Amino acid sequence: MRSYWPEAAFGLFPEVSCCCCQTSRRTSPSQTPVSRAQSRMAHWFHRNPLKATAPVSFNFYGVAGSPAANKICNNLRTDRARLLEMFTDVTCNPDMMKNATDAYFSLLQGFISSLDGTTQENKMRFIQNFKWTDTLQGSVPSAQQDAIFELISMSYNVAIWYTKFASRMAGKENVTEAEAKDVHRSLKMAAGIFKHLKEDQIPRLITPAEKGRDLEARVIDAYIIQCQAEAQEVTIARAIELKHNAALVAALSYETANFYQRANQTLHTLEPECSNKWKKYFQLKMHFYMAYAYCYHGQTLLASDKCGEAIRSLQEAEKSYQRAEELCKEYRQTKGPGSTARPSEQLFFLKLGALVKNTLEKCQRENGFIYFHKVPEEAPQLELKASYGLAEPLAFELPPLSEQWSPEVLNTFDLTKGAKNDKAKAKPEEEVKPMKEPDLKPQKDTGCVVS
Repeated sequence: MRSYWPEAAFGLFPEVSCCCCQTSRRTSPSQTPVSRAQSRMAHWFHRNPLKATAPVSFNFYGVAGSPAANKICNNLRTDRARLLEMFTDVTCNPDMMKNATDAYFSLLQGFISSLDGTTQENKMRFIQNFKWTDTLQGSVPSAQQDAIFELISMSYNVAIWYTKFASRMAGKENVTEAEAKDVHRSLKMAAGIFKHLKEDQIPRLITPAEKGRDLEARVIDAYIIQCQAEAQEVTIARAIELKHNAALVAALSYETANFYQRANQTLHTLEPECSNKWKKYFQLKMHFYMAYAYCYHGQTLLASDKCGEAIRSLQEAEKSYQRAEELCKEYRQTKGPGSTARPSEQLFFLKLGALVKNTLEKCQRENGFIYFHKVPEEAPQLELKASYGLAEPLAFELPPLSEQWSPEVLNTFDLTKGAKNDKAKAKPEEEVKPMKEPDLKPQKDTGCVVS
């Protein structure tokens, strides 16, 4: 079967991405390339809520001592408000998000970067207080009078937006090739942003990260691993659609299951009331992809005429699938941030159950007619290593400093004059209004139509 997606496409090959389900069908020559490139996604992802923030006016009356300085303050206020609106705008796409992000961050860096080429701290860094809530801890915000805290918190939301955009695209009933590639790339982009924050920005904070909150290593590591694992889910689906050999699919599935296991272990010591649902998601996905790994490993063994071992591998796949099914119910019943979806009723889940069942029955029939092999008592040890398709975070770079800034403009900000405090300034324990996220219900997945 010829695929109408580029052979170099996505995780299995450099620089691409794309999503599809685990099955395909032939199309007639009369179908257009667009219709051939459309697919029905078979992915479901858990998502935590966006961070919320208090308004910031950037009204530095008396401090901003020139028209250029006042213009920067006005633009900071409007660009920040516009970026916050983008997070909940269902029409926003990655290009729009990048433009809005670059506009705000290029100005905000004038409060952080050294404009005179020295290592001296920017005098504007600590002039404004910023308040942000947490993706796990509810509506009680953290507050820091530090522009780097604002840069980190806003970037965090940008990364969360990319994961939500990927989830929204994956939940559509018909997905074009371009949209499918956006899903895979967006997940790697989010991972890259989280990685940049962890390695380059969070260590610069004067106030250390609070335990159990977004900027703490356990939480941000879990986000990085989750993004990589979900991107690999897309790669696995692509490998199956292109009929790559079973050994590669088994290895990718095993690597993905290990990613989810690592993410779960990362959150092991986090407070259960805010992380239990997230952990249930990691656990069910871990068992789900272990079922995939054992299923396709069984196919590899059968192809090597090791039918008894293949049956034992498929039995282990069945066991992992049943455990994933139990965890789907536990996920739905667990309180906490995240979806109320029924993952066990999604097509991606049901299709694997049928695949495991049919493959096991085939192996048992072959063994009864041809091989007559003894089925081992011990499950095969999976020591699989994927050579292709592993998702790596995309490198994230901040935009260059806005041309509105110069050392001369910075000098017109006179901190000795003192700035009037924002009326909106609140104590850390006060509530900040949560983001009004769109209530998007996933469309029912009816199967893949990619060929």
